[in-house]
Amino acid sequence: MLRQRTTRTKKRRAWDLPANALAHDLRDFLDWSAAMGFAQPTLTQRLRGLRRFILWCAERAIERPQDVTLPIIERYQRHLHHYRKKSGEPLTFASQHGELVPLKAYFKWLVRERRILYNPASDMVMPRLPKRLPHHVLTIEEIEHILNQADVTTLSGIRDRAMMEVLYSSGIRRIELKRLHMVEVDTRRGSLLVKGGKGDKDRFVPLGERACAWVDKYLNEVRPELIAMRDDGTLFLADYGEPFHPDTLGDCIKRYIEQAGIKVQGSCHLFRHACATHMLENGADIRFIQALLGHAKLTTTEVYTQVSILKLKEIHAATHPARLTRVKDDQSALLGDEEKQALLDTLADEDDEEVS
Repeated sequence: MLRQRTTRTKKRRAWDLPANALAHDLRDFLDWSAAMGFAQPTLTQRLRGLRRFILWCAERAIERPQDVTLPIIERYQRHLHHYRKKSGEPLTFASQHGELVPLKAYFKWLVRERRILYNPASDMVMPRLPKRLPHHVLTIEEIEHILNQADVTTLSGIRDRAMMEVLYSSGIRRIELKRLHMVEVDTRRGSLLVKGGKGDKDRFVPLGERACAWVDKYLNEVRPELIAMRDDGTLFLADYGEPFHPDTLGDCIKRYIEQAGIKVQGSCHLFRHACATHMLENGADIRFIQALLGHAKLTTTEVYTQVSILKLKEIHAATHPARLTRVKDDQSALLGDEEKQALLDTLADEDDEEVS
């Protein structure tokens, strides 16, 4: 009941807008967006971003779409750039970009509907998005250590182990794991169907044998014990039989990472990064990884080629002249293993003498 009250409060706050033309047109724009089949996360982003802009405009007595010009939008961009959160930190460029994207769509729609004569956002220069690499990619050993933290003698431990196995094997997102239904997982064929993924796209992805075995164990031994009176078919259920909330799911996975003694940021997405990186390092084609992860553009997947350091290290060790096993006059190729080690020891002694 508390969660329902919180949801209603957030909904009222979201529509706490001034009674002006900008806000009125926003409602029509969101209705049109929903009718065109845009996914709920897109609708939420548009409401959040445009609400922020309309409130900013209202403080400056800008109430109609016709009153908005390119200089006003650029002034709003500078406002976002200088804005500071309660923590004192600025908005990231990704967050600023996310706040401005709805403006472009909104004013484009207003022109199409002939509610304004020209689009003031058409010449808006968007912030450049930095191409950041994942801060930390878990190794295979770290993944196994995390998986082994689940106490599989308990119902919740079996469930959590099954969830982590699915995350690592399939590379699906947290929200995609939360939405999985039993009918979308085929453990006999080793596959699962991701419905309504990012961009509202469906895709089939493979599921490894070990993950299938843990899912079967969960379905046979655990899920029947968690089912509440109303069962909508959601695969993974929380302790009281309801589907997981995304934040609760993330906190659950994060606890196992902390128990393993691994200090990294993130939770579910770390398994997605690890899945893609480990497969690339073992020779998987990047286009297969693209299909697995559900990326619309190959450039999005290519980030994993930059964090897949293992193959690069092998090539570096095999071809770079400054190797530890290099010996003087390239005579090492003529020596046996014991002779090579003796020569390396001699060279190390010589280096020590030079330092001293």
